[in-house]
Amino acid sequence: MTKKIRTVLGDITQEELGFTYSHEHLWCCPPPMQKDRDLELTNYDASLQELQNFKEAGGQALVDATTLDYGRDGGKLKQMALETGVHVVGTTGFNKHIYFPDWVEKETIEQIAQRMASDVTQGMDGSDAKAGILKSGSWLQMIHPLEEKTTRALALAQKETHAPVWLHTEVGTMGMEMLDILQEENVDLTKVAVGHSDRNADPYYHLQLANRGAYVQFDGASKVKYYPDSTRVMLIKNMIDHGFIEQLLLSGDMGRQSYLHGYGGGPGFKFIIQKFIPRLLSEGITQEQIDTIFVKNPARWLAQFE
Repeated sequence: MTKKIRTVLGDITQEELGFTYSHEHLWCCPPPMQKDRDLELTNYDASLQELQNFKEAGGQALVDATTLDYGRDGGKLKQMALETGVHVVGTTGFNKHIYFPDWVEKETIEQIAQRMASDVTQGMDGSDAKAGILKSGSWLQMIHPLEEKTTRALALAQKETHAPVWLHTEVGTMGMEMLDILQEENVDLTKVAVGHSDRNADPYYHLQLANRGAYVQFDGASKVKYYPDSTRVMLIKNMIDHGFIEQLLLSGDMGRQSYLHGYGGGPGFKFIIQKFIPRLLSEGITQEQIDTIFVKNPARWLAQFE
């Protein structure tokens, strides 16, 4: 049986997915301890406009990586998908311990796992929009005990639901250690994507992740406050040159008002399609390789449902 991809509007085939951003945010509201409210995306019309911009530029599918602890709203995601026709994949799980609700400490690993499994099989936030990926995260240069707890809970939920996995790594650290936890719990690492890996611009590190079978995600295109895109091009070529193009995912992670045209910022969801991909082509990466990174790889990673 061919495995399906779970979107907020239902399951689709790999062939239906199309050109995909594998980590973005359409609707999120970090808890009050996050004083930087530029991270809050709660203007429905503005977020809808940004998703429409993505579609008009040629985008067909998008993973919204907003989690339980980050103000997710499955109903809003479903409505945006209905209004734009873009395939939206929702997320269950957790970002990092500084955002965790109190019940994470009180509940058992099994109880937390069941919360995540229910999001995948029943629906998120009181809606019938089901999550299509599981997410867990770690802190800078360490894994907090509660992050280890939620990661082990994710492993239980993954084995029950077979959903693909995405890992938040703070500034690209602790990816290997997060994989260690999942491996201890007998999760198939070929279903796991390690996010923010380009924030740690270390080619050797990326090859280590890929050698374990995981997808390596670079999601900082355009963010020159960290370093220029020339560095990202080098990191992409490193993965390709070492034979890991089929484990490479690219996205923008533009989860700030100041990044999105719909909110009056920039460069917006159009940037990768209209500027970054043309640069990759001009620097020797082929259209076939672009299609592998943005079409074939996301479809293979996300398609885990019977």
